[in-house]
Amino acid sequence: MKLIRLIKQQIPNTITLLNLLSGCFAIVFAFLYNDTIGCLNAWQWAFVCIGLATIFDFCDGLSARLLHAYSAVGKELDSLADLISFGLAPAALAYNAMTANGSGWLAIAAFITTAFGALRLARFNVDDRQTTSFIGLPIPSNAIFWIGAIAWVNEFGYPGDAVMIILSLATAYLMVCNLRMFSLKVKSLAWKGNALRYTLIAATVAGVCAIGLSALAFAIILYIILSLIDSRREQL
Repeated sequence: MKLIRLIKQQIPNTITLLNLLSGCFAIVFAFLYNDTIGCLNAWQWAFVCIGLATIFDFCDGLSARLLHAYSAVGKELDSLADLISFGLAPAALAYNAMTANGSGWLAIAAFITTAFGALRLARFNVDDRQTTSFIGLPIPSNAIFWIGAIAWVNEFGYPGDAVMIILSLATAYLMVCNLRMFSLKVKSLAWKGNALRYTLIAATVAGVCAIGLSALAFAIILYIILSLIDSRREQL
């Protein structure tokens, strides 16, 4: 029984490590950027790895709840994995997108999102106000935004160094700002109380079907706008 209990305790942490490893692979692919590997470009494989990291990030929390296997180590490990997969990996993608378009040393501005992502996660770990909603942009949303932005660059063209730097600064700020943002977790499937969530999901699906992964960047912008509306409504 003790062995079984020990194995159960380690299942969530193992899934978290799969999240971290997925982020590491995403970084490797990001630095290969324009290489073709199999049927995809390396930057597309980076998208796949970040997507896998997102799935593992969801499953580690779910398994911890189902197995009652919470631990202080697991909480800290989750933040470290998230920093790699959702802070460093998307920044590596942005950096390589910029260098591939001749940005030179300006491309290092992309890593400001990693620094502020670390600050966001550290603050989250000591903040007991973020149990049912978030304060600031969640770091997985940062990764989703950059998947959309890099997809846009490769589909529609490079928007210029100034735009990329501004986007890096904006996402960095949003992760540490005091804007309260709603969670996608639902307590029931009813429309009431979930209208914003369903609106966001429907718009995201429609956007991806219409223009592809580029729509993910606009989905995060919509998420921010809907959170602003929700925050203002709560203040009235």
